Amino acid sequence: MSRTNAPETDPDAGHARGALNVADWSQRTLAAQAMGHIDPVTRAVVPPLHLSTTYLRDADNGYRSGFSYARPDNATIREAEGVIAALEGAEAGALLFGSGMAAAAAVFSALAPGDHVIAPEVMYWGLKRWLRQEAPRLGLTVDFVAMDNRDAVRAAFVPGRTRLVWAETPGNPLCTIVDLAAIAELAHAASARLVVDSTASSPILTRPLEHGADLVMHSATKILNGHSDVVAGVLAAARPDAFWERLIAIRATWGAILGPFEAYLLMRGLRTLPLRVSAQSAGALHLAERLSGHPLVGTVLYPGLADHPGHAVAARQMQGGFGFMLSIRVAGGEAAAIATAARVRLWKRATSLGGVESLIEHRASVEGTGTPCPPDLLRLSVGIEDPEDLFRDLDEALHGAASS
Repeated sequence: MSRTNAPETDPDAGHARGALNVADWSQRTLAAQAMGHIDPVTRAVVPPLHLSTTYLRDADNGYRSGFSYARPDNATIREAEGVIAALEGAEAGALLFGSGMAAAAAVFSALAPGDHVIAPEVMYWGLKRWLRQEAPRLGLTVDFVAMDNRDAVRAAFVPGRTRLVWAETPGNPLCTIVDLAAIAELAHAASARLVVDSTASSPILTRPLEHGADLVMHSATKILNGHSDVVAGVLAAARPDAFWERLIAIRATWGAILGPFEAYLLMRGLRTLPLRVSAQSAGALHLAERLSGHPLVGTVLYPGLADHPGHAVAARQMQGGFGFMLSIRVAGGEAAAIATAARVRLWKRATSLGGVESLIEHRASVEGTGTPCPPDLLRLSVGIEDPEDLFRDLDEALHGAASS
């Protein structure tokens, strides 16, 4: 069952491995060239799409090719996993899943009945709801705490039972920032693992494994793919261990692997990831600064602003930008926020984030009862459009909602 898809450094390695030595090149170069792979048969510079569900046995019934059946493994999927592992600096490699929820659920399912989990109050609502509903069925107990408060996290540990700390930074949708090194220290002192949902950052801005995390998770549907046409999730591990082996087994036996065509599209998205992250983060900062002084905006939540409570931590652990997501609290309250979202022309009223098109959403309506999201909040996912066009559209919508 043991398998690693950590980047191959041998330039003559087979088609399922990259040809570039990770230590020699920047993230931008590794991503742009998809690890430098050249197809050994056709010499194509674009990795081929492998669709076969089964593979030929050797005469002695072995599988010297390394592939036996598509449910646990696929060459196209290995290609995409290798790029992500390189970008994250993941020694054990990466595992692609059919969705971000499938990746996250695998982590919690790998725990044992009776284990205790610490999770953030501010996190992706779909996973928080899953933890409330499904974790008890697995025999797990979960405490939700303010993950940006180190004392609150320390107090939440249950001696001998806390086995996993789940962090998310920036937190969706309140843009909370978690000090990963500090939380990793607390987790490891209690013999617990730290898993970080880094969806709203990407490995271009934050590499959680370098800050002490044991695993990093992404909804690859978002910025990793970036084109709103793939649903995928991924886990990457700092080092191989028994827990990683358990995750490999869960994905294989539960059939949670991503499809090869989706992996192929994801690879396409990964090749422009550094450029998109840079452009979208710059656009988000521009909008955050413009909206900070807007008379119809009460508060702008974005870690790139100096007055954000997590700005100092974000500046230390995010390199090259502060992310593509921000939220605003509309001065006129819930009705004005909903009316603003209804009046935009350029922004798209849709769920998700990280795509090349900019999205706007009234999150409290989506999350419903129990959400920590204020009713006057609009979540903005900034794409690659002209930031001034985005500002003008939102400004007109705010004024239109205020005068209606």
